[in-house]
Amino acid sequence: MSSGEGLAGERPLRADARRNIEKVMEAAAEAFARDGLDVPLEDIARSAGVRAGTIYNRFGGREGLLDAVVADVAAGWLRAVIDRATGQGTAWGRFTAFVEGMCEEQAADPVFNDVFSRRYPDAPDLRAVCDQSLAFGAELIRDAQSCGTLRPGFSAGDLARIFSVNAYLVRDRPAGDDGWRRTLQFTLDGLRAQPDSTSE
Repeated sequence: MSSGEGLAGERPLRADARRNIEKVMEAAAEAFARDGLDVPLEDIARSAGVRAGTIYNRFGGREGLLDAVVADVAAGWLRAVIDRATGQGTAWGRFTAFVEGMCEEQAADPVFNDVFSRRYPDAPDLRAVCDQSLAFGAELIRDAQSCGTLRPGFSAGDLARIFSVNAYLVRDRPAGDDGWRRTLQFTLDGLRAQPDSTSE
């Protein structure tokens, strides 16, 4: 939603209304990055210098605001992980680079973690980015299974569960705790059908 657009069927917004939307989106972006996606909407409104009702009137609530502020950023994060994965030379390398990249970003950025663990399934644009991640993962799964390096039976649904488990492991963990890496490595080791194969 651009700042110059109203809701469907509405007349174009006045200049002051557009400015309010811009201020809300700027305040939300800062608050989400600093305090996470659960930051109270009242705090965002206060930072933007508007009433909380403005957020509900213009965005419909938290999910609409997340879609307006976070969805494009999340798509960029995903694209960076996909680019790193596609640069690998083998099907198994692409699969593991994608899974490791997603899990690393979950650990590094609480906002990324919230988005890709689907904490906000009622935000349609965020949900679409998550669906895109699993669709790409499904392609990597098929390729690795066709090469015989990924165990048969593993599915995109299983991949989603790996991300959900990792989301739990990295959320509110003590500083410096990288136990999630061990868990992920054990998982990937268990998924590899031919650990000693060089024909990937």
